[in-house]
Amino acid sequence: MNINWWPLSYNRKWLRFDLIAGLTSAAVVIPKAMAFAVIAGLPVEVGLYTALVPMIIYALLGTSKQLSVSTTTTIAILVAAEIAAIAPNAAPNELITVAITLAFMVGAFLILASFLRLGFLANFISAPVLTGFKAGIAVVIIVDQIPKLLGIHITKGNFIQNILSIAHHLPATSIATLILAIISLIIIFGTEWFFPRVPAPLLIIILGIFGAIMLNFHYHGIKLVGAIPTGLPSFSVVKLSLLQKLWPGALGIALMSFMESTAASKAFLAHNDPIPNSNRELFALGAANLIGSFFQVMPSGGGTTQTVVNNRAGARSQAAELITAAFVILVLLFLTQLISKIPYATLAAVVVATSIVLLNPADFYAGTCKHQVRQFSKTHSI
Repeated sequence: MNINWWPLSYNRKWLRFDLIAGLTSAAVVIPKAMAFAVIAGLPVEVGLYTALVPMIIYALLGTSKQLSVSTTTTIAILVAAEIAAIAPNAAPNELITVAITLAFMVGAFLILASFLRLGFLANFISAPVLTGFKAGIAVVIIVDQIPKLLGIHITKGNFIQNILSIAHHLPATSIATLILAIISLIIIFGTEWFFPRVPAPLLIIILGIFGAIMLNFHYHGIKLVGAIPTGLPSFSVVKLSLLQKLWPGALGIALMSFMESTAASKAFLAHNDPIPNSNRELFALGAANLIGSFFQVMPSGGGTTQTVVNNRAGARSQAAELITAAFVILVLLFLTQLISKIPYATLAAVVVATSIVLLNPADFYAGTCKHQVRQFSKTHSI
């Protein structure tokens, strides 16, 4: 093992900080992981598995002490696109097979890139391109969640077809579901505005479960998540026959995983922190995906929001991620009955609230200003 491996130089004084950061991050990671699985069209437990195995692997191999690795909104929508193309209307087991095969290929591409020392490519992706891409992804995700907020079922197609189908089914809106969705969004945004230290996703999930139990939501036409397998993920095998169909999408997801993870890890570096080693990051992310694919995970990467929480909560090392993963294990072993009571409208509200931040006008303004500065510099250079 490399002499720089963090457990070999761990300071026991950090444990208290890492414990607090790990538990705080878990409050954000767990509900969002389930929401990302919903975005991808997968069972919610896949999100929990993705917040477990890749997080442990990255924590042991990665070089960023703040980066929290499970999956992201962008990766989830890319996975959804691949699943829709390869296995439309398939059974859950088939959907999971496509997802784990994607994760396997994403991992293989990232590890190959590490061996080829391609980490420097992160410097060639412009911020404006990523901003525009994420904004487009946000719009697609929000439209995709509207049926769950309204309690309607549509026949999915392309973006325009989905909008038209939503409009056509508006008369069938479940008023109870719509009211719950509106209340959920108000609570999430209100909490984030007035009580920014309170994990809004966790709060609304708890309230949703409480309402489902106390007010019998399912009797009022509000759909719940339903049964979730109790226990740790079982061993799974990728489907080799899908490799040829999935490799272009997997390559794109691998690039996005690396770019988002790199951006998130660099954004929260303290002035005395070493800059993460790009090639080691490629290997760590690749291993997280490759090994995770044998345990029913979807493609993974570092999430900006959960990394922010991890950093602000005072994480001193990757041990914080291991503590988050330990909490996910407790949820899978003992709390799946409660999770099954989560209303889909509440989970959709978490997805929408998470995605809206990708539409931040300040990002467009900042990107435009930087572009203008570069153009001015070129024009006036001697």
